[in-house]
Amino acid sequence: MAIEVGQEAPEFSLFNEANERVTLSTLRGTPVVLVFYPFAFSGLCTTEMCSVRDNYDGWIAKGATVFGISRDSRFVQAAFKKQENLNYSLLAATKGSAAMKYGVWNEAAAAAERATFVIDREGKIVYAIHNGFSDARDHSAVEEHIK
Repeated sequence: MAIEVGQEAPEFSLFNEANERVTLSTLRGTPVVLVFYPFAFSGLCTTEMCSVRDNYDGWIAKGATVFGISRDSRFVQAAFKKQENLNYSLLAATKGSAAMKYGVWNEAAAAAERATFVIDREGKIVYAIHNGFSDARDHSAVEEHIK
């Protein structure tokens, strides 16, 4: 079951594409957007992640820190970020630990489902989208929840 609006955002500590540790609790005081996706370089994932890059500068303008999270290694994340010129950090959750904590891990596929969470400055989930593998997300409502 996915984490719901109003709940405390589950803690995680993962490495980004530059091999820097990112721990969610150290970002308190800053809104955070987590964009879980199944696999780097796959068709729909690439489309969605590039859409975040191209259409949602308002998230960052409102002070949000944005992370893409998949089960890919930091090396794959680095190559994906570079190839697609992504303007936000990608986190490597190779064993799905973060996706499991957020209730979006698909054991049969060994990957995260498509899910986006907005976390407020106090660490609470204020918005969530959770779609299956083949269903693209509509991120148009995310920005209004970043405060």
